[in-house]
Amino acid sequence: MSASSFLDALQDEGLTVVQVGSWRTHNRNHKGPWGPVHGVMIHHTVTRGSAATVRICRDGYAGLPGPLCHGVITKDGRVHLVGYGRANHAGLGDDDVLRAVIAETSLPADNESNTDGNRHFYGFECENLGDGQDPWPEAQLLAIEKAAAAVCRWHGWNERSVIGHLEWQPGKIDPRGFSMNTMRGRIGRRLG
Repeated sequence: MSASSFLDALQDEGLTVVQVGSWRTHNRNHKGPWGPVHGVMIHHTVTRGSAATVRICRDGYAGLPGPLCHGVITKDGRVHLVGYGRANHAGLGDDDVLRAVIAETSLPADNESNTDGNRHFYGFECENLGDGQDPWPEAQLLAIEKAAAAVCRWHGWNERSVIGHLEWQPGKIDPRGFSMNTMRGRIGRRLG
């Protein structure tokens, strides 16, 4: 999918999209390949405030250069595009999980970190403190559902191609505050 197709797919799903700077060419492709892409990964940011969250996800921070995802989903339900191509979001994860995503079957436990996820996943960072107390407004949950469905629809994937970071990499807890199984159910219903 080209950057333009990515933008079109999100807008066609009814999302409000904010294009941030030169997002189409902002990536980490010089650090390794991007693709083949097999799924969508959902994260929480551990940040507060839309402007600060978008800035961090676009630029990164000491030790982890940006972009840290492809799109930032803020609490108001907007999707801010900050990069396209390889992004620092998934890290190393479980090859068995990747095989399950590709086959669109039930996920095994993520018990090893031996596969480059930045190469194989679209990433959406979602504004939330990740403490289990910070609320997830319905506008934001709907935007997560729509963004994941848009990418799946374009590729011909089903909802099993959408995972949380906690299902990919041992020790990760994101997204915390809603169930990925429930979100996959929403995405599956949207895809029909």
